[in-house]
Amino acid sequence: MKRFEHLDLYGIESLLSPEEKMIRDTVRDFVDREVLPVIEQHYREGRFPMHIVPRMGELGLFGSTLTGYGCAGINSVAYGLAMTELERGDSGVRSFSSVQGGLVMYPIYTFGTDEQKERWLPRLARGEAVGCFGLTEPDFGSNPAGMRTRAVRDGDSYVLNGAKMWITNGHIADVALVWARTEEGIQGFLVEKGTPGFSAREIKGKLSFRASFTSELSFEDCRIPAANRLPGAKGLKAALQSLNQARYSIAWGSIGAALACFHAALDYSKERVQFDRPIAGFQLIQEKLVWMATEITKAQLLAYQLGRLKDQGRAEPVQISMAKMNNVAMALETARTAREILGANGISDEYPVIRHMCNLESVKTYEGTHQIHTLIIGQHLTGLSAFQ
Repeated sequence: MKRFEHLDLYGIESLLSPEEKMIRDTVRDFVDREVLPVIEQHYREGRFPMHIVPRMGELGLFGSTLTGYGCAGINSVAYGLAMTELERGDSGVRSFSSVQGGLVMYPIYTFGTDEQKERWLPRLARGEAVGCFGLTEPDFGSNPAGMRTRAVRDGDSYVLNGAKMWITNGHIADVALVWARTEEGIQGFLVEKGTPGFSAREIKGKLSFRASFTSELSFEDCRIPAANRLPGAKGLKAALQSLNQARYSIAWGSIGAALACFHAALDYSKERVQFDRPIAGFQLIQEKLVWMATEITKAQLLAYQLGRLKDQGRAEPVQISMAKMNNVAMALETARTAREILGANGISDEYPVIRHMCNLESVKTYEGTHQIHTLIIGQHLTGLSAFQ
């Protein structure tokens, strides 16, 4: 099998270290050999390919930038390159990795106790346990500060009541990191599978992110030990700090989806003959290909510099918002443009374009909608909040 070679008009390859290239190529081979051959069938059936989870654990794709506890400890650029490759396979595969690592392992690592870290991080890193992140509620997505889920202290326990919605891996998770309002403010709690009063159901009928499990979580007088509270997670800031880890992975991952669509359109245009010539030779088709290549290149440069800043400890939330906002919008428009080039074939899952296009409709609105990130950047530029 020939290794996928992606677009690199600005020589970003020359900026990467040998280790970064090696990690990227390893994940690229994994996607080519173990994800792409099965993803269409799983997308059709509406289920995640769980058989690849142990292999993802072996490759260090969970909690990749963390150190210790069996985590890979790689840098942010190498991690971003890995996310690009995973989402080239499918957004659901990248999402599994970024939720497990960025939204579950990162907050346990950053805000948890030594006992919590030792109990969960090694198992999550190996893929022997699955985690989920419970912040969004049925009535509160873009405004998480309005959450209604509450945790009331009762002796050595907290009693949890409420619901969470659109939770990746919720009904298969061994542990849910749930954010709830308490007398001391919003805090994070580890709720283990099987805890009385905790239930999770799969959300059916999705036409996007079909190769990903999505759930609703419910808590009815769910009693959890006080020891399951993350002591360092005080206030909504801790949840948003965790979200920025996932948003970072999306900024890179969406490039992978765009690359898959671009190369599918480029290859198709060279082979598809109309009016006695390949359609790649027509001006309107070339204009579309050039637009896609230019926008992908700009997104690559944006993600690369963000990764370097992150490794230097200089990345700011507004920069992550800009990269997530720009790169996902670019990827979605690239998928739509590729669909146009493929014509009727663009809606067939013989090609990856329509699958990526449907997935990116969700990516554009989760982990902060395009509009919310626009307002985050606007507030940074003007010093004025436009959220109300």
